[in-house]
Amino acid sequence: MKVTHVTQHEKQQTPQTYEQLRLCNQLCFPLYAASKEVVKHYRPYLKKLDLTYTQYITMMVLWEKQEINIKELGDSLYLDSGTLTPLLKKLESKGYLKRSRLPEDERNVMVTLTQAGNDLRREARDIPGKMGTCVKLSQDEIQKLRNLLHKLLETL
Repeated sequence: MKVTHVTQHEKQQTPQTYEQLRLCNQLCFPLYAASKEVVKHYRPYLKKLDLTYTQYITMMVLWEKQEINIKELGDSLYLDSGTLTPLLKKLESKGYLKRSRLPEDERNVMVTLTQAGNDLRREARDIPGKMGTCVKLSQDEIQKLRNLLHKLLETL
């Protein structure tokens, strides 16, 4: 049996000494748990499209932009190239996008939506509405939460 030595200082500490370490006092935990739960609710809809959530949000950017530089795409999604490259390879193998290097700068990779990728947009069109039924918040609450989360992202 291991005997631990408790210092006088540790004996004087109250439960409030570690209040900042309580899970209920963390901002990160409800963000993490809510994100996990939201993604879980997306799965049945995305499974029909054979997409992961990360592939889906990548396609959302492409549906909006049609063509984008890989660096800008990564910035939009808060993803690094190590995560983005295999994801784009997979979407390219499904025929949803094409990657090409710019002749004037071989380091610059452009991602372009294909016709199949555009067609997928029609299949995905109802997903946001279906997800809206899972979230039991008013439109005003959703907008406030979205604004606060964007503000948080801008500060990090």
